[in-house]
Amino acid sequence: MYAIQTTALHKRFRRVHAVRDVNLTVEVGSVYALMGPNGAGKTTLIKLLMNLMSPTVGQILVYGAGAGRIEGRALETIGYVSENQKLPDWMSVGMFLAYCRPFYSTWDNALEQRLVKRFELPLKRRLKHLSRGMRMKAALASALAFHPKLIVLDEPLSGLDPLVRDELMASLKELAQETTVLLSSHDLAEIETFSSHIGYMQDGQLLLSEPKSNVLARFRIVTATADAPFAAPSTLPADWLHFSSTGSTANWAETAYDADRSAARAREILGPAQLSSAPMTLREVFLTMARKTAPPQPTSEAQ
Repeated sequence: MYAIQTTALHKRFRRVHAVRDVNLTVEVGSVYALMGPNGAGKTTLIKLLMNLMSPTVGQILVYGAGAGRIEGRALETIGYVSENQKLPDWMSVGMFLAYCRPFYSTWDNALEQRLVKRFELPLKRRLKHLSRGMRMKAALASALAFHPKLIVLDEPLSGLDPLVRDELMASLKELAQETTVLLSSHDLAEIETFSSHIGYMQDGQLLLSEPKSNVLARFRIVTATADAPFAAPSTLPADWLHFSSTGSTANWAETAYDADRSAARAREILGPAQLSSAPMTLREVFLTMARKTAPPQPTSEAQ
């Protein structure tokens, strides 16, 4: 059983196709990071998963149950925090946490106190008087204190200063060992150290979804050098992106790198050459995917 599974999921808003044929699986115990540019459909997808809106077409299962049944006692197993989440501003932090406690039979008072201390939450101050970072800390404390089986976070770090981000991520890393996490974030450096699985969305489609180790193994920056200038090839493999050559040096991003196969194919296309490769960071993977808006076209500055 998966923590989350979607099949042929679509969501339309009149002429806008926000989510297109998404088949997503999130393994139990994983930390799944969802990447993609603004407007890619990440927030819409998360709202569908959380039963905050209904799909146009498709199926959603959360721990084997339809997302439409996420209500009542089922909510005890899910912690959800969004960057645009509304909080009862008239309440103090202490009142807010006290209000949340009775809804969760697994609420851990000791954990709540540890989170309050770690986040330095001012219990007597009203939520409307808190900074954005402090409001996010209060929301996260309320979502973690009951030991949810699934934690869903939609851009929780957006706009926060580095110290606050570090505090939030430290708490998540501490609790991730006992839960499943689905995280949408632009903070790619934090995703890289924290996540076990990666998804990439663009234009409503899930273009990549696999273990992070696989992604970092197959995405490589490749450099070919030769004794003579390269002639720009007329066609390139689909997994060679952003190809360029200057004289006797050629560079490209390869999305399905395999040392032996890639070297043989490069020599077949470019002729005799020496190849070297370097791993990509998740930021570089993100940029490579984001710039893949058309079939790759070879360019050459060789004269």
